[in-house]
Amino acid sequence: MKNFWADMPKPVFVLAPMADVTDAAFRRLIAKYSKVEGGVPYVTYTEFVSADGLALAPKEGRDKLLRDLSFSEAERPIVAQFFTSTPAHMEAAAKLAEELGFDGVDINMGCPDKSIEKQGAGAKLILNPARAQELIAAAKRGAPNLPISVKTRLGYNKDILEEWLPALLEAQPAVIIVHARTRKEMSLVPARWERVKRSVLIRNELGSETLIIGNGDVVDVADAKQKIEMSGSDGAMLGRAIFGKPWLFASEKLASQSPSTSEDGGVGVLVQQVSPSLEQRLRIAVEHAKLFEELLGDPPAGGKNFAIMKKHFKAYAEGFAGAKELRMQLMETKNAAEIEQVIEAFIKKTKV
Repeated sequence: MKNFWADMPKPVFVLAPMADVTDAAFRRLIAKYSKVEGGVPYVTYTEFVSADGLALAPKEGRDKLLRDLSFSEAERPIVAQFFTSTPAHMEAAAKLAEELGFDGVDINMGCPDKSIEKQGAGAKLILNPARAQELIAAAKRGAPNLPISVKTRLGYNKDILEEWLPALLEAQPAVIIVHARTRKEMSLVPARWERVKRSVLIRNELGSETLIIGNGDVVDVADAKQKIEMSGSDGAMLGRAIFGKPWLFASEKLASQSPSTSEDGGVGVLVQQVSPSLEQRLRIAVEHAKLFEELLGDPPAGGKNFAIMKKHFKAYAEGFAGAKELRMQLMETKNAAEIEQVIEAFIKKTKV
């Protein structure tokens, strides 16, 4: 088995899978602006995909799911995330992931969506450790050449990390991503990274080689590094921090160092945090919209509705004078051409 996780620089940074967010268009944009000299290497996750749907859906439905699994070479290493409670379907999905050229397979054992839980999948698997182990074994059978990871939570209604994590470790996945909240807590309480630290200790006590990646409330790469150091984890997964910031993993890139003279005549080094100017940021939003239409548009043909982009515009248009008015205008748009028209008019008016 080729385990790319073992070759990743430590600590490991991971882009979280988020439904209707980390789609093919946004992932490609993130790769363009984050995979630059000076940025930190990171692992990409797809949105979750239904393994049941891949196995049972008619051709039209299956083709739509396969569209969600499309990716570009620039996104590597990339992991396909699936959800199901049926081992045979997980095995088939993992096999497909290997055939499609993915670098790894992840099993979603943390999603709180009720429709997914009704299938016994997602976070509901926390209540069924035996089935969770079966799914990991099935994924290994389906993709014997790929590392299998699991993304989960501390527990369902309560924190049962002491019982749940050892059960997962027994199945020997390559990686476990621990979202430091229970399913009941959703994202309504602060993530408890001290429980990620406990996860590492449990792993060590059991002599496991599985990597432990922490997840929850990570605001940027610098914050991720602090949380990793505090917890002793092998890395961190960043989710909501990526909204409106496809350059997130390049955020620590330093500008060319130039001499600066202090008041007493001493010469120091002026170090700048590099991030796009407001004009660049808004033009990236236009680029995002165009890429969305190019790769994922045309709902009648199985594509995604452009309205999905609105959650991104809320993030691109915030924190500057006139942001609220711009946001309101963007919410009324229906396609990339209208987005470009609104943003170009704003840039011209404000001379950003």
